[in-house]
Amino acid sequence: MDIAAIASQVMPYITAAIGAYGAAVWTKTQDVAADETVSLGRRLLQRLARREESRPRLEAAVADVAESPDDEDFTAALRAQIKKALAADAQLAGDIAAMLNASPIVAGPGSQIISGSHIGGDAIQIGTARDIDIHRRD
Repeated sequence: MDIAAIASQVMPYITAAIGAYGAAVWTKTQDVAADETVSLGRRLLQRLARREESRPRLEAAVADVAESPDDEDFTAALRAQIKKALAADAQLAGDIAAMLNASPIVAGPGSQIISGSHIGGDAIQIGTARDIDIHRRD
């Protein structure tokens, strides 16, 4: 099991939850309006926090990210605390991996996702091509 990969995979969900709830992410009840990403991030954090040995450092790292969400150093410190917790507890790592495997696909802003498709023939571009003209080949 690749602990570093799992820690990296949880970050988009966890930072989305922190962005939505701030430091209250620990106590926030299920929000019907919360999207899948935020909801999963909150559940991932709650599962990570059940490891009592890691919780104080994890809470401090979450508070730092909540206070300064654009600070890459704080985000890296949170990821490091998550890696430490996962490396110290194989059951926790397995639980987190299972939660991620059952999660929805997350795309960045403006991204489109096509899954399980086969595209043949002409190529399709989804998104912006700016000042580029695309012409059909004759």
